[in-house]
Order: sequence, then C-alpha cells, then structure tokens
Amino acid sequence: MNNKNEILTRHLQNFAPLTDRDITESLPFWKPRKIAKGDFFNMQSMVCNDLGLIVNGIFRIFYRDPETEEEKNLFFFSENQFVVSFRSFISQNPCWYFIEAMEDSEIIFISYRDLNALYEKNPNWGKFGRLLAETFFAYAQSRTEEFIFFSHEQRFLRLLEEHPNIVERIPAYHISSFLGITNPSLSRIRKRINR
Repeated sequence: MNNKNEILTRHLQNFAPLTDRDITESLPFWKPRKIAKGDFFNMQSMVCNDLGLIVNGIFRIFYRDPETEEEKNLFFFSENQFVVSFRSFISQNPCWYFIEAMEDSEIIFISYRDLNALYEKNPNWGKFGRLLAETFFAYAQSRTEEFIFFSHEQRFLRLLEEHPNIVERIPAYHISSFLGITNPSLSRIRKRINR
C-alpha cells in the first residue's frame, strides 16, 4: 500500500475539518494491514481496539447465536468507509459480534489510544471524533428505521445504493441474512428489479 498517506489524507480531508498539519501529525499513528478473506478485524467477546479505514475489500458485521449457531448479518462496510465496533471501541468493553473480511482486504487503522491522544491535543481531531460518532449513530438509526418503515425490496435497493456492486462480491445468502429474508425471496426481488 505505497500510497497509504495519500489515500488516508484524501479521505480524512473529505470526512472532517482537518488541516494538512492536523493530518500530517496523525500519519505516524495510522498503520496498514492486510486481512485475508475469512479472517477477522474483530471477534465477538473481544474489545475492539482499532478504527480501520477500508482501502480495498468488504466486511460484514454479524452476530452468531450461541444456542442455534445461526449467523445474522447486521452491517456491511466497503471501500472508503470506517470499520469498527463503535460501542466497543468507545467504551473499551467486549464486542457483541464479529467483523469479518468477505474478500481479501486492505485497511489503514489507528488504535483507540492513539486516536484519543489526538483528541486530547487538537480540537480539530475532537471534531473528527464527533463526526465519527454521528456517522455510526446514523448507521444504527437508519438500520432500525429501515426495518420499521421499508419493504424488503426498498431495503435491498438502499443496500445497492450504499454498496453498488455488493451482489457480485458476496454470496446471496449473506444479503438475505442482512435483509431478514430467505434466498428465494431475494431471488424474486432481484427478478422484479431487473424487469
């Protein structure tokens, strides 16, 4: 990931009111990491200590029911999104779910400790933290509202807006799990949309 600093700088400038100097002082804290398909960014029952920016790849956040072993997909994150178990990250308590790479992926990450050191030193990084919290609150609230107000088909269309090529990148059963429907229902929705 030779252009790590360039990718990171561009994303941070688009995300928060950070100056070139703010970003430069943070660069030593951000580290590149490759995560192979099927490996985990974070595990259930472990504290999430890192915030990652996805350079390449796609991740799913899922919960595994300890009694039935059934997996339920809660969120997907792909390129140019931050990936984190936000509640675990800010509280430093164990995470309730897994974050798994669904294809070979590359991220740039910063630790909880280093990010908090930036918050303490620099008000612009404090604004970054507030925007990060607002972003993850919006994800969580949108997810809840979609289940209350939207049909399965509308939820599928919103997923395609957020991750345009997700259907080509991951197995359909993962999408069905995320939407809370069966595979045959997803097939019918896709046929209707294609018509």
